Amino acid sequence: MGTHERDGEDRGRGGVPLGGGLTTGEVARRLGVAPTTVRTWDRRYGLGPDARTGGRHRRWTATDVARLERMCALTTTGIPPAEAARTVLGEATQEREPVALTASAGPTAPASPDTLPPSPPQAQAPARRTSDAPPLPSARARSRAGSGLRLGDVRQECKGIARAALRLDAVALDELLEAAIVEHGLVTAWTEVIMPTLQAVGRKWESSGERYVEVEHFLSWHVSGAIRRGAPSSAADRPGATIVLACVPGENHTLPLEVLAAALAERGLPVRMFGGALPVESLVTAVRRTGPAAVGLWAQSRTTASRPLAQHVAAMEWGVRGARRKPVVLTIGPGWSGRTVTGLPRPTGLAEAVAVLESVVSR
Repeated sequence: MGTHERDGEDRGRGGVPLGGGLTTGEVARRLGVAPTTVRTWDRRYGLGPDARTGGRHRRWTATDVARLERMCALTTTGIPPAEAARTVLGEATQEREPVALTASAGPTAPASPDTLPPSPPQAQAPARRTSDAPPLPSARARSRAGSGLRLGDVRQECKGIARAALRLDAVALDELLEAAIVEHGLVTAWTEVIMPTLQAVGRKWESSGERYVEVEHFLSWHVSGAIRRGAPSSAADRPGATIVLACVPGENHTLPLEVLAAALAERGLPVRMFGGALPVESLVTAVRRTGPAAVGLWAQSRTTASRPLAQHVAAMEWGVRGARRKPVVLTIGPGWSGRTVTGLPRPTGLAEAVAVLESVVSR
């Protein structure tokens, strides 16, 4: 995939950059854009590296990357790329000193419509020159730089995904999400990369007067697509091993349940996923028809979490007399917080839910 490209022209033995600096692929991952976008900005607008090795090889210094980060910040606010490039190049002519690649540098200002231009050069502390590859900032600094979102101390991938979502860049977003899933596995990618980014976008929306609703919907849609593309085919039914997953009535937040369904499919467990806001009668019918070993009921909000419903499903029985069975019902999601149903498992995270369901099916 584009975000993991390893061009022979960019790397020497052992993957060490030739002559210092970052490769185009590394810069693209850092910015949260597709490598083709970086090359287009170079070819079309002249935002390429100041120096090349061997005539063709792109080696991006801290100063080069700072210009691209500024370009990302401007285009995220809705400024057309051509106009943003003129602004970046104009700023570059005023300040030719190398810029340290840190979160406090002017070009990495948060990408929001209210972003202010960088402080005048005389107001900034002198930048340290670097002759080798630009140093990477700390994880905390990287996670806050340039995305316009308060991400906290999270993985580097979160910043790239957040930037792509803010720009509504579908190609880059798909590549970054798929790369995270391939590299870390679905459970870790969801827990440590995707979910923190979704939460940051949600906070942005809540604190900005609903100005970023389209970003939240855009990101959620692409996360759902990446999960489905990465998930294996549904496992064949096994008597007494089926798992039913459904959102409780009135609950439409299906994404966490989609991740759980994909994680179970990876482990070869047969899953029947019924999505959002399944009516009570339909849930009861589905349970009777499938005779599942376990039922997972997702509730995002306390207003939708229903103890009576969970208890009713847990009390359902089927099978011949003397060998009747009941499902194990899991109450999943933050809506069940403080609404624990006695005797029913309540896993607190994706990994725990997967482990509980695997245990139930293997009995």
